Parts: sequence; structure tokens; C-alpha cells
Amino acid sequence: MPPPTPTESWLYARRFGIVIDAGSSGSRLQIYSWKDATLVRQSEGENSYNRLPKVEKGTHSPNDWVYKVEPGISSLAENPKGVSEYLRPLLEYARIHLPPSVEADTPIFLLATAGMRLLTQEQQVEILEEACHFFKTQSNFRIDNPSSAGPCGSNIRIITGEEEGLFGWLSVNYLMDGFTGHSQDRTTYGFLDMGGASTQIAFEPSLAERNNPENSLVEVRLRLLGGEEIVHRVFVTTWLGYGTNQARERYVAQTINAFESNRSMNPDASSDTTPDPCLPKDLKLVGQPLQPPSASQHSKQPHTLVGTGSFEQCLEKTSLLLNKDAPCSAPPCLFDGVHVPPIDFSGSHFIGVSEYWYSAEHVFGLGGPYDFVQYERAAVEFCQRDWADILQQHKNSQLEGGKELLGGDGEVEKDGQIVGVGKWGDNVEIPRLQMQCFKAAWIANVLHSGLGMPRIIDPKGNLTVTEGGPAVSAQAQQKGLGRPAFQSMDTVGDIAFSWTLGKMVLEASKEVPPLSSTTKPITDPLDGWSRPHWMNSPFAFSPPFWDFDTIESKLSDHLPPSLTRKSLGFSLVGFIFYIFMLGALGMIVWRLRFSLRATFKRITR
Repeated sequence: MPPPTPTESWLYARRFGIVIDAGSSGSRLQIYSWKDATLVRQSEGENSYNRLPKVEKGTHSPNDWVYKVEPGISSLAENPKGVSEYLRPLLEYARIHLPPSVEADTPIFLLATAGMRLLTQEQQVEILEEACHFFKTQSNFRIDNPSSAGPCGSNIRIITGEEEGLFGWLSVNYLMDGFTGHSQDRTTYGFLDMGGASTQIAFEPSLAERNNPENSLVEVRLRLLGGEEIVHRVFVTTWLGYGTNQARERYVAQTINAFESNRSMNPDASSDTTPDPCLPKDLKLVGQPLQPPSASQHSKQPHTLVGTGSFEQCLEKTSLLLNKDAPCSAPPCLFDGVHVPPIDFSGSHFIGVSEYWYSAEHVFGLGGPYDFVQYERAAVEFCQRDWADILQQHKNSQLEGGKELLGGDGEVEKDGQIVGVGKWGDNVEIPRLQMQCFKAAWIANVLHSGLGMPRIIDPKGNLTVTEGGPAVSAQAQQKGLGRPAFQSMDTVGDIAFSWTLGKMVLEASKEVPPLSSTTKPITDPLDGWSRPHWMNSPFAFSPPFWDFDTIESKLSDHLPPSLTRKSLGFSLVGFIFYIFMLGALGMIVWRLRFSLRATFKRITR
């Protein structure tokens, strides 16, 4: 299929951005677009001033905006030279669906997450350098100059769990209109995300907590179409190792260790069959425990786990994985010793995505507003069912009227499209059903024992009018979501919640002309965070004290646009540095002129 031509009306004054979400299971290219801010202001006038640019799917056909390759890019740790061939299908797909005339103005980002974070520093550097070289030499898409973040600046790098959580918070509040309207009417949602390796939280604390220096809040600046800037102070943190997959690995080790310690009391001491309340009844799985080197050789061997189907026992055993007794250096802490500002769930409004949605909706059909009583009842009924009965129901569900039902969990693709949520295909349903009991218990424990959400939220508290409460409720009601004390979600309309959307909302906001030429440019929120940026980059083996790009990026927020590198054509920081060095050298020579002259005369004699 030839690329679209610039003459198509849909492309007129349209801006584009490309994000490659390089996850642990695969890399997904997503094309976003938005109309030029100046054109929108001219065509819509003041009606557009109090909202952000409308970021939407970046292809004329709504099904062509996303493309995925498998496995994850981290699988090339031992073969970094294979990165070019790995990325080539993604680049070709982007070229096919964007006209050549817009490539130079279209930024492309390859942002890697949990899978790449687990590699060694050397492996990370090799893969990112190969990816940077490929995009610089094989495409015309816009890429940053080298900086402390990497050879392609911030365009190709590994993002932290905090960045992932903050972009997710932007995505949720953008889709839920949390940034729309006048400042006194704006209300934001808290954001909860859980993947396989980690879980994140991001929210705006209460006014009192925003002044607490222990909270290390991140300042998020966005520019509305009218040029006005809005500022939010957000707390964000991540728990690496507390995603569902890694929690399951720790749980298997814990279960086998408990079984091994009681072997002397077991009448069948030679058996390695271990009871597991977090599996449906009579389901048998072989578990490979993740054990420390000090563990016994026998406990390191694979054990057969047999489901006993007790959700109550599963809740009890998985709660130990939260490490609630870990030392807390900056109270209050929630779990694993991580500081989090106090959360008032009677007045706060949180949205959970990814595993919060999958675990509630795909099997239980309870996605949306959260009710622990309903959730627990569904989990108890599912866990105690015989595995043979579950398999039979799954087999029956695959055919409806003689046609196969396609489906997935937001990860599976069929003919280039993301498979619909709530329906199941063979390649995702069996693993989902096997782990559903465990994941349901883990989600409940993180929400209630970990984050402190009451299992039954006081109805009077929920109905109490708090600052921003009526507006939040009205927005949720308008979108058909009900009162959002906490709810799991996947999409709003045809747009999915994704941290990549949050990144593009930020990029679109950067392109809005400011009200004043002296206004500092919009930057990524964590670029100015208290933690030095070089600490998060695998390329920086020492602080970039002599790196002009890094120093300039930190000072650019405080400089007027006329003094930036883009306006001057050269680095102001580098120019000042060389002037200073020449001046210092001149001063030294002047102070030593008599000694130097005497030395010169001695040498000439």
C-alpha cells in the first residue's frame, strides 16, 4: 500500500508523533496525531482556549495506528547486532502509513520499560546504541542530538517506572477531561497501573501534603491551546517486583519453602506435590521456584503445584508478599518500605488500568466501578471450581453459532488488530484462567492491604461533598462510569489508556505557542526532578559535569526562547564556557608574565 499523499484533507495542518513501547513481551509501534495549535485557535476561536490539543489515532484508517513485533527487544541482549532487523518492520510500517513530507517534523520515540531494566548496563548500552544508529541512518524522523540520556537524546532510552506512572497519569486525566475547563473547575484522578513486573501509583495529594518536602512531588506543566499553562504537583512511585508475574514467582518460592519445612510432618515425604490454594481446584502446574543461593538443592528443583481452590487462603498467603514490615525511612509507608502521602479514599478518585482491568473484567465481568463484595464473591466461586469444569466452559465458549470467538487481553493481535477485550482466544485464555485466582487475590491485597483502600468504603464518606467531588462524579456519569471511588478501566470511546498516550499529550502540549516569548518551554516533568537525570541513564558512567547538552537542558527551562540553541544556532552554555576559560587562561598568563618571560629568556640562552 503506498503512503498517503499530502493532498488528502485529513492530513492538512496535522502533526504526528510515533512511540515504540518496547516492553518485555514485544515492541508496539503507535502512531498519534493532532491538529496544529495555531490553526485550531484560528478556526475555533476562544472556544478552544481552555483545552489541550486533541491527540488521536495517527492514521486515517482507525485500525492502522498500531503494529507489534515479538518478542521484546530485551531478548537481543546476547545479539545486539540483530536490533536493526528487529526494528526494520516497525520502521517500514510507519513509513507506509505516513507521507514522506512529514517525516522530518515527526518525532519518533523508542522507550523501553521493564524488560530492558533487568539487563546489565553494558547490554542496555549496546541495544540502545544499535537502535539509535538504525533510526538515524535508515529514517528521516526527528531524533534528538546526543545527550547524557543517550546517543539519540531522550528519543531512544529506557524510561523509569516513575516516568511510566506519570505518563499513565497524564493519559487517564486527559481522557477523563481532568485538564479541561477553568482552573477552579479542574479535578484530577489518581492512577494505578499493574503489569507483570511492577506496579505504579500517581496522584495529586491533598493541599496540605503538597507542601511536605518528604513527598518529593513532580511538577507537571502543560500548555492549553489558548497559551495558558496549567501546573499540577503529582506524587509518583513504583514497586519493582510487585507486578503479577514476579509476585507469582515469589509466591511459588514461598509456597515450596513452606512445604519443604513441613516435609518431616508429611506422611508422603518423598512427594514433591505441593498444595496451592491460589490455583483452581485440581489444576496441576509445575512450578520452578526462584530461590536464593543459600536454599537447599531440593527446594530449587521444580515442584508440582496442585490447586486446592481456596480464595480465602490465597488472600492470606499472598498478603505476606507485600513486605509490610519493611523499615520505613520516611513515614508514612504503604508496603515494602516505600513512602506514599496519606490517601483519603472517601474523597479520592482512582482509576486502575492494565491488570486491574484484566483481572476484574475478563473472567468476572466486573470491570468498571469496584465493589469488593461482588469481586470477592466472584473470586471465591471461580477458585473453588474444578479445573476440568473450567476447561469445558472454555471449550464451549470458543464456538458460538459455529464461529470461533476471537479475543484477548489487549496484547493479542489478529490480522493487525488488537483483539477485543472480554472474548478469549486459545493463546491467551488458558494461561489467564490458570492464574486468575492468584491474580484476583494479588490485586485485592495490593488495593486493600497495600494501598490501604477500605474493603467496604463508607457510603456516607463517598457521598460527602468534597472539593472537586461533584465535578469528578459528573464527568464519570457523563462517560457512563458511575461514581468513581475506584474503578478499573481500559478505554474511553475507542482510545485505550496507555502511558504512550500520556507521552504524546505532553509532546502536543509542547508545540502550543506560549502567551509570551519569555515563557520557558514545556519539558518532560521528570527532567527537573530532584533525582539527577544521569543516574537513570545506562550511558552515563559518571556525572556529566562537562556535558554541555546536559547542563543546557537543565538551564533551558529558565532561558527565554531567543537564547536557546534552536534560536541561536549554537550552544550558549558552550560559548560562555569557552569565553570563561579563555578569560581565566588570560588572567593566569598575566599574573605569571614576569616568571614566564624569565623562563623564556633562560630557554633561548
